Amino acid sequence: MGGKAVHFGGGNIGRGFVAEKLSDGGNEVVFVDVMDSIIEQLQKHTSYTVTEIGDGEKKVNTITNYRAINSKHDEAKVVEEIATADIVTCAVGPNILKFIAPVIAKGIEKRTESKPLAVIACENAIGATDTLAGFIKGKLSEDGLKTIEEKVAFGNSAIDRIVPAQDADAGLNVTIEKFFEWCVESKPFEKFGRPSIKGVHWVEELSPYIERKLFTVNTSHATAAYFGYYKKVPFIHTALEDPEINAQVHAALAETANLITKKHGISEKEQKQYVETIISRISNPYLKDGVDRVGRAPLRKLSRKERFIGPAFELAEMGEPVDALMKSVEYAFLFQNVEGDEESKELAKIVAENEPEAIVEKVCGLKKEDKLFDKVLAVVKKVKGSA
Repeated sequence: MGGKAVHFGGGNIGRGFVAEKLSDGGNEVVFVDVMDSIIEQLQKHTSYTVTEIGDGEKKVNTITNYRAINSKHDEAKVVEEIATADIVTCAVGPNILKFIAPVIAKGIEKRTESKPLAVIACENAIGATDTLAGFIKGKLSEDGLKTIEEKVAFGNSAIDRIVPAQDADAGLNVTIEKFFEWCVESKPFEKFGRPSIKGVHWVEELSPYIERKLFTVNTSHATAAYFGYYKKVPFIHTALEDPEINAQVHAALAETANLITKKHGISEKEQKQYVETIISRISNPYLKDGVDRVGRAPLRKLSRKERFIGPAFELAEMGEPVDALMKSVEYAFLFQNVEGDEESKELAKIVAENEPEAIVEKVCGLKKEDKLFDKVLAVVKKVKGSA
């Protein structure tokens, strides 16, 4: 049981969710990161704790079986670890996948293990492992490409767990919500067997789980954050106590639920229950999550396949209403020049320096012939007018 898992990303999700489940599966975890402070702490300390919070109860899990390597300084060591690993995972952010792909490719080239390497990207993005696989294959030699299917099994995944802002003195320790879901597509592992990871829900078709999560959890979380920030409410749970914000979150999720039930055959009753579960989760006062933290990176959140434009695009093409989602988009565009968030500053610059049509194309990835284009254009014109 178990083996060795190389995990890219020593942040809160990496330590508090992915590495915890890898460790629970009997794996030694080798953290890889370029952040000196995180790697130095992991190298200095032999353990850290993951504290689950839910319904006023706490459960503490101590993680001990790990090592850490700084890939900025010791890439050769990372390559050697991948060459003998059973699993490679990552929680680095979708935009960083292209930067970790080269070292993974080098590790794959050196593999002589008979059992293929399981590669699973744990990102808030649809098809993140496919994206990573594309970057890896682009760095492989001709011989490496010929043997890739015998050396590696790439599995897409969908992760769902809320990690709030941590206490300033938390160090490596992570506080996290009790609820979690980690779905991984099973087909890529049918030939060679599934990797040893505790708590994974193996599914034949992943897209319903990814889209349901992204267009429910992420849409509601971000909507509450952007409305809360505009109304100067500090936390997500207090934002949802505001009747107007609560109503807006429900309205946005009613529209995404319309898409999810029509597209994936999930019953209206099941989706309604899921929505209420999600709103209850993000309303948890014990998590005390700041609206500015949840709202950060608005450019990514406003992009074509993300939590607002993604479902709104499909609904608009179907002729279905998207008024509530457009209201969420409006408030996301107002998340500008927020202290500590570079994307919000870049968003402000884009809005100030470009015409509305160019903003819609640049930020949201929409074309003028798209049915959603004019709806988003109206929102952008309103935002520029208010500015």
